[in-house]
Amino acid sequence: MRAIRVASAALLGVTALAFSAPAAVATGDTTITPFGFSVLPSTIAAGGQVALLLERNHGGCKGPATVTSAVFDTVTIPSHKSYATTGVDRDAKPGAVYQVTFTCDGVSGSTGLAIAGGRPVGPTPVPLNPGRGVHAGAGGSIAGFDAETLGMGALLIVGSIGAAYYFSRRRAGDDGA
Repeated sequence: MRAIRVASAALLGVTALAFSAPAAVATGDTTITPFGFSVLPSTIAAGGQVALLLERNHGGCKGPATVTSAVFDTVTIPSHKSYATTGVDRDAKPGAVYQVTFTCDGVSGSTGLAIAGGRPVGPTPVPLNPGRGVHAGAGGSIAGFDAETLGMGALLIVGSIGAAYYFSRRRAGDDGA
């Protein structure tokens, strides 16, 4: 009987995790591609510089990639590189979100680039470490989450564990154990 209780608790935990996972992995990208891509930073002042990142580790993009947007000139990332930098047009509209489209091996995916309200005083440096990728700090794992989202996920997990414990103890009493 103990195996049934453990299996029930595990099933409830996995179910809670499965229902909370879509919120945890949502990124706002408009299409799914066999390769990862991003624009850093995702919010920039007009005239600033952004890094266009392409994940090539899993073989989803083998050839050169083309990155297009209405807010900067077309950029080509060669097949032997995973990133490029470009300057955002100085006349980009503050508060607007421009689509940035990555195309590689005939597959396209898009993400947004938001334009902040002010104009930069000088060039905005993007901390790149060639050969080892982008030095992005510690915020990438929880960027975009607020206290409400994290709290609801924690509540689902704690609730499922509590329910599993309650039902496993309740059944132990029914069995006479």
